[in-house]
This record gives sequence, C-alpha cells and structure tokens, in this order.
Amino acid sequence: MKRLAPALALVLCAAIPALADKVATPIPIGIAVGQTSNVALFGQEQVNGAKIAEERLNAAGGVNGTKITLVFQDTAGDEAGAVNAFQNLINRDKVVAIIGPTLSQQAFAANPIAERAKTPVVGPSNTAKGVPEIGEFIGRISAPMTQVAPYSVKQAMKLNPDIKRVAVLYAQNDAFSSSETVTFQDAVKNLGLETVTVQKFQTTDNDFTTQVTAVLGAKADLVIISGLAADSGNLVKQLRQLGYKGLIVGGNGLNSPNMFPVCGALCSDILVAQAYSPATVDKNPVNKDFATAFEAAYKKGPAQFSAQAYTAVQVVTEALAKIEKETGKKIADFELAELREMLNKSLRTGSYMTPIGEISIQPSGEVEQKDFYVSKIVMNPDGKTGSFVLVSE
Repeated sequence: MKRLAPALALVLCAAIPALADKVATPIPIGIAVGQTSNVALFGQEQVNGAKIAEERLNAAGGVNGTKITLVFQDTAGDEAGAVNAFQNLINRDKVVAIIGPTLSQQAFAANPIAERAKTPVVGPSNTAKGVPEIGEFIGRISAPMTQVAPYSVKQAMKLNPDIKRVAVLYAQNDAFSSSETVTFQDAVKNLGLETVTVQKFQTTDNDFTTQVTAVLGAKADLVIISGLAADSGNLVKQLRQLGYKGLIVGGNGLNSPNMFPVCGALCSDILVAQAYSPATVDKNPVNKDFATAFEAAYKKGPAQFSAQAYTAVQVVTEALAKIEKETGKKIADFELAELREMLNKSLRTGSYMTPIGEISIQPSGEVEQKDFYVSKIVMNPDGKTGSFVLVSE
C-alpha cells in the first residue's frame, strides 16, 4: 500500500476541512429591527419571532440541509440607526438578504442603500404607502394599511350603530402613522361618517391634554389613533382618565401586547385590525407549530409583529431552497452578488403557507395576503397583561 507523499498529505488535510467548512457554513440572513429607543416594544417582538423561525426552520432542515443563521443589527428608532444597520449587514456581514427595518420611516431612508447594493429586503412591518416602490429589490410581507385599516372601523360600526362623529389622532413625525391616518380618514369618509377633529402629536409626547380636550369638545363617538406603542398607550390612558367613554380604534402601532403595561386596564376594548390571528392554529399547521414553539420559549402567545418576523425569515429560507432545487447547485457555490439577485427573483415566485396564512410576493414587491382579522384588547385582572381576542371572521 503506497503512502501519500508528505506534501500531498498536507494539501489534502488542509483541503478536506476547508471543503467541510464550506458545506457546513450557515447562510447569513440579516435582521435589522429596533431593539432600543421608542421602537423597542415592537422590535423585541420581532427578534423573538425571528429567533423561533431560526430554530424551527433549522430543525426542519434549513435550506436543504444547510442551516441559516440570523445576524442581528439594532436600528434603534431613527433613520440613522437603520442606515447604519443596513450598511453593516450588506458590507461587513455579507448577508444574502435583510429583514427589516421596523418602521416605515426607517425603510424610506435605509431601503435605497440595499437597492443600490442589489440586496433583497423583506419588510416585516412596513405598511406605509410607497415602500415597495423604492426599488426592485424591496419587498414586504406586511400588508399595507389601505387593505387592513377599514376592517376595524367597520367593526366599530357593528358594535355601535350610532357612531357618526369621529376624531382622528396621529403621530405627525412618523411616516407610517402619517400614511396610516390618511387611510383611516378615507375609510371614515367612504363609510359615511363625519371627521369632527384631526389632532396631531409627536411620538415623544407624554402629555396629551390638548388633544383629549379637543376630542371631548367635538363630542366624538369614535376615536382613531395612529402612533407607536408608547405614545398611543399614554394617549389611550389619558383619553379614558379625562372622561372619553366611546370606542377606540387603534392602528398597527397599537397591535402589540407590549402596549398593555403602558395603558394598563384602560387598554380594554380597543379595536385593532390585524394581519395575524393565533385563533387560526386549528386550520393552519404552520401557525400551530410557530405558536406552540413561541409559547414554550416566551411563556406567552405570539402577536402580529412576532408572526410577521417569523414569516419573513421563512419566505427567505424557502426562496433559497427553491434556488438550489431549480439550479442543482448549493448556495455556497454562488458568488454573493449573483445569489442576491437570484434570491430577489425567487422571493417573487410561488406562494408560501406561513403563520399569517397563505401569501405571495408580487413582482412589484407588494404582498398578497388572503385573510385579515379584527381583535379587541381584553385585559386580565392584574391590569398589566392581556390578549387580542378575535371579534370578526
């Protein structure tokens, strides 16, 4: 039996581990969400949902046997934070795609960076008008509020047929809230209701006496709020404390259980239109697996922001698997620039069964989602915890 020459043996010993490392190296996917500042209430939910996705998808085989790895970057709550996070993920971490940012306002600042770098973006919570139009590499799995918002106003009218006068309040320094309020105001007009006052506030405000006084003076039957969790929660609390007794409809910013400690027991009965409902677990095995794993990990049920983050990771993972199936090549065999372009195209083909139901991403980058829901907040006796209870099909 011949022995290998020492030089050849060294070459093979060096090459075999390198080959193994190449095959086993996890595929990096960027997660750019707000984990600090005023957006942390949403961003932490997204981190939790993304981590469950990483665990469950890898347990199921990842991308045809290759694991994914999530690379987290904190965008904080402003545009500069999102821009910095995107630059790091694209240039330093060499991710194949970015999921984020949390806020639409951040998306308008950071997404153009990914567009220029031809890096796919999947927005998990960017519902403002115009986000997919930023560029061909920009998509989202979060349905725009033009599709979702009218459901909650219609539900309020079912609960109180005497509603005629509506007060609208929104955070004017947040792009998403400014976009969402236009949708709400259009819905109010189309449903034959009267907008009796429109009040602006800042996401950093704590005192809403002026806005509440205007609502009470206008004798509104319904209040619609578009803002982030902390400011909206404080606004709800002050509305109730100063005597408003009518129904409240919240926009997507109120769609978070992290708002419950802000307004406490006074959060009860707020109506929120949702793109996700945990009530579908009996009909949707993907949602059931997600919800079960989420509850085991965090000792509470998932809400929309977590479900959408899971969904975004899932569609990127499945789109990567489609590339391998269609080309017969492993992801590791592609150059990064080529892979990013192929992934962007793959994301926009076919449909995905996810925790939020069956969805697809259109060539424009816009999501197509079949089902939406309206829930009301039901607070527990402790006044600090609660849940979203489905009130319409």
